Amino acid sequence: MAAKWAQKTVVIPAQRRGCHLITPKGHNAPWKHTMEGPDDMPAHIKSSMFGCALTIPITDGRLNMGTWQGAPPDQMGASYPHMFLILLLLHGANAASKAPAGPKWQTLSGRPPQVVARGGFSGLFPDSSQFAYQFALSTSLPDVVLFCDLQFSSDSMGMCKTGLTLDNSTTVSEIFPKMAKTYKVHGEDVHGWFSLDFTADQLIQNITLLQNIFSRPSTFDGSMGMYTLDDVVELHPPQIWLNVQYNSFFVEHKLSTEDYILGLPKKFSLSYISSTEIDFLKNLGGKLKKSNTKLIFRFLNEDIIESSTKKTYGELLKDLKSIKEFAAGILVPKTYIWPLNKDQYLGPSTSLVKDAHALGLEVYASGFANDIVTSYNYSYDPSAEYLQFIDNPDFSVDGVLTDFPPTASGAIACLAHSKDNPVPPPGKDTRPLIITHNGASGVYAGCTDLAYKQAIKDGADIIDCAVQMSKDGVVFCMHSADLSSQTTAATAFVSKSSTVHEIQNKSGIFSFDLSWSEIQTLKPDLYSPFAQAGLKRNPKAKNAGKFLTLAQFLDMAKASNVSGILLEIEHAPYLAKRGLGVVDAVSSALTKAGYDKEIKQQVFIQSDDSAVLSGFTKFKSFKRVLSIEIEISGASKPSLDDIKKVADGVRIHRSSVAQITGYFMTSFTDTVGSLQAANLSVFIGVLKNEFMNLGFDYFADPTVEIVTYSSAVLADGLVTDYPATAAAYFRSPCSDMSLNLSYSILPAQPGALVRIAAPGALAPAAGPAPVLEPKDVVDPPLPPVKAVITTDVPAPGAADNTTSAASSNAGKSLLGAGIAALLSLSFLH
Repeated sequence: MAAKWAQKTVVIPAQRRGCHLITPKGHNAPWKHTMEGPDDMPAHIKSSMFGCALTIPITDGRLNMGTWQGAPPDQMGASYPHMFLILLLLHGANAASKAPAGPKWQTLSGRPPQVVARGGFSGLFPDSSQFAYQFALSTSLPDVVLFCDLQFSSDSMGMCKTGLTLDNSTTVSEIFPKMAKTYKVHGEDVHGWFSLDFTADQLIQNITLLQNIFSRPSTFDGSMGMYTLDDVVELHPPQIWLNVQYNSFFVEHKLSTEDYILGLPKKFSLSYISSTEIDFLKNLGGKLKKSNTKLIFRFLNEDIIESSTKKTYGELLKDLKSIKEFAAGILVPKTYIWPLNKDQYLGPSTSLVKDAHALGLEVYASGFANDIVTSYNYSYDPSAEYLQFIDNPDFSVDGVLTDFPPTASGAIACLAHSKDNPVPPPGKDTRPLIITHNGASGVYAGCTDLAYKQAIKDGADIIDCAVQMSKDGVVFCMHSADLSSQTTAATAFVSKSSTVHEIQNKSGIFSFDLSWSEIQTLKPDLYSPFAQAGLKRNPKAKNAGKFLTLAQFLDMAKASNVSGILLEIEHAPYLAKRGLGVVDAVSSALTKAGYDKEIKQQVFIQSDDSAVLSGFTKFKSFKRVLSIEIEISGASKPSLDDIKKVADGVRIHRSSVAQITGYFMTSFTDTVGSLQAANLSVFIGVLKNEFMNLGFDYFADPTVEIVTYSSAVLADGLVTDYPATAAAYFRSPCSDMSLNLSYSILPAQPGALVRIAAPGALAPAAGPAPVLEPKDVVDPPLPPVKAVITTDVPAPGAADNTTSAASSNAGKSLLGAGIAALLSLSFLH
């Protein structure tokens, strides 16, 4: 069926930002783009004294990132290199329009909280760099505040740079290796390179910026110089926040922050000035009485002593009334508002925000970033953390200081006040299916009753059961036939360890070697795929929940409001050798539960074995899904023909959607397009919230990946460990790209960031993955199920490829210590 086309026109008034966008070379330029429909791409670019206008296509209610003039998706970046600029234009234009009236906020003003971009978009680019500030403007809410940490050169030029020393975030130590010094700062010796030892020309002309947080891209290192406050003003941001962190230090060296601020031209309109020093704010406030600038007192950690009063910041926190005498608000670490207990879970909130609001003080919270470990309550979803501070029943902070302003903007403009909205039904013109991966396995151990209950509560459409079989033929749900990684089997049944080469090339403890009664003695073990990097999942629920038989899973599903179930079947040929007929067992369970006649819930049967799918052709209402386990960049016509003989859809890995170079996307592949052109549904997985699982184009934000797959790639289903994150986005009005909202969370654009990187910053791109061929699809018929005698030793026919760990004392001694590490490394690989 032909896609439904619509148009969306967006305009940026010239007086607002002058239509300034980021070009691939980092220059500003005025642009005008117009598009009349799917076959019309602008042949030229014009400036307009009235602003910039763009009409883009919307396909079936989703932003169309597909084809214009017949260009396939993977050629969009090459054919239309300004596509990323168009997306930034859409952001800027959305920011210029007015949002419909929404619920009143619990901020002091009653308006939405402010997004304060610390050093610009410092989560992606070097802190306080040109790109960081420009991208913060282009990807954030219209009233975004650019935050400048003030430093001084020896000739009193104001520079924006976080931290007092320059050596960890610039090339200064390479350019001026002999200029390191040691100064007293708050009574302690600090060694390094300091801005006040250099002239402005030395800093601007010679030194370039570096990313000093290792989890962030170094791709843009060395390509941009230090940015002055004058440079930030020239960007015409809606608001500027000047933070004065080291006033006393600079004053000791004859550099007056007060004189500098009072001497700024009128065009340097500062919306906020913050400082950690009370005397500085009091003195400055007496001289800025006619100014609209808000003075903000910044709190440091509670045990640090404030230099003016000689009191700790913790003591000052108890006397907010005295702070109101010289400040309009306070900037505090987020833990002042919502403390964490020793186990990294949220404790009760403090009364700070309410107490401050009662005195007329605004409250701004600092310390927000997508790529740091926060409370386990947030399940590694950075938007959930923002919502905790702005959309709880009791209060809202007045602003958030963040390294990732697009995520904060999306939380405020899209996700806040939408948790009670219904999730729109899935469909081609609305959204993809939310499909669980072992239930809500990011919150509870996979395939347990608690994981499934959480997934249902979180808004999943389809809950899944990866089907395994016990030695005595009981069918149950478990992520893998190897019980070692997600149960306590490694300690309880170490003597049953073996290597089954048809399943994996490492030892394990397999379900078909244990009876169901033995399996029931095991506890779940919540698997954390990024635990080695310190990203554990919900530790307090590590062993919570119980395992379900397939019959119990089906009963739970029928009693719920999910729209369907997905049963995954693997290793059927090997199980047949062991006398276990998994296809017949699953068919029988489904029939007994009435799913052969079920009309309310859709049944999906998924397997990487085409012969397994053929075994379910008798169930006409079931949909069959072929799991493609290899990475591909497309599918040949013969392979598509073979898939359609046995399946209605495919499940592909995330790596088959886009080509990756150095954690950056360079282009979309033709995989989804070729499969959908053959009328096959496409499920993409597995989505995980942890920032280490996300390429840089997704801004360390799992919601951006969801938006990309749903609105740009147009997937039919998303397979996820965290269904709550997907449901939260689809509940929000921003999930409907056809609405003219004040702000939208936009999909990642492959190649956009790569094109603005310095030449040679990235290694040459690898060649594309292979195209799917018939040999990757067609499997031999399933062997007959052998009748075997149940014993404690492997069944006949399995011995050739099964090695018992009991035969090797060395293997037994290494197993307990090494199995967890081996499994983790394998998963990460």
